[in-house]
Amino acid sequence: FWGSMNANAQQFNVQGDLVNSYVWRGMYQTGASIQPTLGFSVGNFSLTAWGSTDFDGTSASAGAAAKEIDLTAAYTLGRSGLTVSVADLWWAGQGARKYFNFKSHETAHHFEAGVAYTVQSETFPLSVAWYTMFAGMDKKLNDKGEEKQNYSSYVEFNYPFSLKSVDLNVTCGIVPYKAARQYNCNGFAVTNVALKGTTAIRLTDKFSLPVFAQAIWNPRMEDAHLVFGITLRP
Repeated sequence: FWGSMNANAQQFNVQGDLVNSYVWRGMYQTGASIQPTLGFSVGNFSLTAWGSTDFDGTSASAGAAAKEIDLTAAYTLGRSGLTVSVADLWWAGQGARKYFNFKSHETAHHFEAGVAYTVQSETFPLSVAWYTMFAGMDKKLNDKGEEKQNYSSYVEFNYPFSLKSVDLNVTCGIVPYKAARQYNCNGFAVTNVALKGTTAIRLTDKFSLPVFAQAIWNPRMEDAHLVFGITLRP
């Protein structure tokens, strides 16, 4: 569901997506899921909580069902098209608990910094974003067998356009260097090539149901996915 409350440039948003499968940056995560969003923004600053829970419902003792909670703080620098963000990504799974354990070598959290830029042009609105995990569970073993931060990174290009009543977006996602634990990459690799289409099915004169479909290819994993989703909002 989605709604907004606007007072003195403040907005509060709620939305939910139902998807047949959850694919993150070209990597398959789990099957059919519900993905709620809770967001607050004031001026150029925003706080967003996003989650994903699949419909498996398996108990922790029998194998945890997928559960993810991501918290993101972002700030857009005026009208420059530049946005900086910091995120806490947690996908330990249903029943994992210990959410508040933030010790470096024990935590299940991934802390990520991002910077994104969108070309300020109506004819060429290309955007590029770089994300790097700077703390948390993203670790690697050094030559001495010690766990050190890997700083796994992901770079993504997006180009939106429209065709009749369909909003389209082309994505190309790249892992720039070795990130074996997060992206199963031993070096530079293309992990996410996608085409997404979004439209609305008009059910009545006053109500339309937003739907989207996305074809995703992961050249690194030699894998492909077709995701369909329904967005719930008033």
